[in-house]
Amino acid sequence: MNEAIEPKEKQKQFILTGGLWKVMADLSWPAIVAMVLYGMNSVLDAIFVGQFVGETALAGVSVAYPLSQISVAFGSLIGVGAGSVLSIALGARDKKTQEYLLGNVNWLSIAATVIYMVLALIFSNQLIAVMGGTGEALALGARYFRVTVYGAFFWVYGLAGNMIIRAEGKMKTAAWMMGIGLAVDALFKYVFVGVLEMGVEGAAWATNIGMLAYTLLGWFYFGGGHATFKSKLLSLHRNKEVTSSILRLGAPSMLMAVMSLVQAIVVFNALSRYGTVADIAFYGVVYRVFQFLLTPIFGLMRALQPVLGINYGAKQYDRVIRSYKIFAVAALLLTLPFWIISMAVPGSVLGMMLKDEVFTATQFTYFRIYMAILPVLSFIFMGMTLFPSVDKGKPAAIIGIARQLIFYVPVMLLVPKWIGVAGVYYGSFAIDAIIVIWTLFMVKKEFSLLRKRDMQSSLNS
Repeated sequence: MNEAIEPKEKQKQFILTGGLWKVMADLSWPAIVAMVLYGMNSVLDAIFVGQFVGETALAGVSVAYPLSQISVAFGSLIGVGAGSVLSIALGARDKKTQEYLLGNVNWLSIAATVIYMVLALIFSNQLIAVMGGTGEALALGARYFRVTVYGAFFWVYGLAGNMIIRAEGKMKTAAWMMGIGLAVDALFKYVFVGVLEMGVEGAAWATNIGMLAYTLLGWFYFGGGHATFKSKLLSLHRNKEVTSSILRLGAPSMLMAVMSLVQAIVVFNALSRYGTVADIAFYGVVYRVFQFLLTPIFGLMRALQPVLGINYGAKQYDRVIRSYKIFAVAALLLTLPFWIISMAVPGSVLGMMLKDEVFTATQFTYFRIYMAILPVLSFIFMGMTLFPSVDKGKPAAIIGIARQLIFYVPVMLLVPKWIGVAGVYYGSFAIDAIIVIWTLFMVKKEFSLLRKRDMQSSLNS
């Protein structure tokens, strides 16, 4: 093996044969840093808009933010699907699939962007209204949302490309790319919102520029021949088998994002009906804090994906099971310190986005209820990573759809009607507690199937 190829094989062999705690530690810290940096994008919007524009603008951005994540959903569809296909192909030494991968990613990214931009720009006002936006908050939210749509391709391709890099096991490379993108975003947010006073549009343009930087770095990586697989940057392939696998394995991730939008619609409508603009702004901040505290778990998810996929492709099923357990426990332990701080001093955390706000004891109670389930969510998210990584998208899709349509929609339509705004927070906690138990049951069932495969492989050998 020549020297140019050897470093590329080294990471894969480490994933296949290294001690799993060491594999977890080596891959996870850069992945966690990357996801924390990525999560900072949404927090920065809230901080700059809340500090420099005002509460009504923050309510508008909070209502629009879940809609802006539709482009992220498309990026996850392509990135998670392509990443799962790639890691399995690397483990199985499937060179043909590796060669066709980037061409399929390119044309899927273009197609997804065109569909999203056309629909989003035509129906932007209606979408904000569906989210529960009214009056000035609706107008500000629509302005913010439309600007994010203009940069949709960079949101989609930037995220998808970074996920593919992570699927190779190159977490450090993915992390520094995200770091540069965030630094660009923060710089332009300060200039556009703080200095030039461009308001919500300035915050959105800054994010678009950060995503552009993110995408350009991906292009330099793939075009410069740094990938583990044969990557043709400007190729466009429509290989039916590869495209089908990308869409099938990426669908659960997109469904999670779409179902989160469904959740946001029913929650913001409940808040709009039974609360005030202040309640909407407060929930928007709570939700962003919650999502930000999940970023270490998301980081471990991304690190787990190549470990599961490559070992599954190599038919090392026992190693797949042990990897899930190690990563899930690590995610739980890593989340605890941040969670404890947030639960102990919620005022300090919330005050970063709502300046000069005097929080009530009731608001602190709502915050703590919403956050209470957070540490054990690691078992859900590692499960959502497990199924596509072992070539099964359906169980993850079922969990994602059921969480929102079977639980969230009826609960948010009924409970706030009975007990008001408090119903949003109590209902969210109860739903996630049920989903944790259900996911653990499905994971246990999948482990039984993998153990049977492992025994069969041992007998055949």
